Amino acid sequence: QVQLVESGGGLVQPGGSLRLSCAASGFTFSSYVMSWYRQAPGKERELVAAITGYGGNTNYADSAKGRFTISRDVAKRTVYLQMNSLKPEDTAVYYCSTISPTRRYWGQGNQVTVSS
Repeated sequence: QVQLVESGGGLVQPGGSLRLSCAASGFTFSSYVMSWYRQAPGKERELVAAITGYGGNTNYADSAKGRFTISRDVAKRTVYLQMNSLKPEDTAVYYCSTISPTRRYWGQGNQVTVSS
C-alpha cells in the first residue's frame, strides 16, 4: 500500500533553514505528482509546493516562492522541501502528499516551528 514517511522538521530560528524529506513506497513514484502541504493552528491545510514526475515542472504557493524549493530523487523515491529564510508564519505541520486516480494520500505530518 502507499506509504509516505516524512522527516526533517523541528525548531529553527527566524531566517534559518530546514529540509524536509518524504520517503515514498507502494506506488510508481516517478509517475505521480508529489506535493507538500501545511496546516497552521486554526487554519485550513494549504498547498505549499508540488512537483511532477521526474521533476519536470514545479508549482509554489506565493508565500513559498523564492524561499522554498521542492525536488525529487526518483532513484531514492524521495521528495524534498528545502526551506530557507524561514519566518514565524511558516510554523505549521507539514504534510507530504500524492494523489492517485481514486484518492489522495498523506504522510503523518511533521512539525516545523520557527521561533526565537
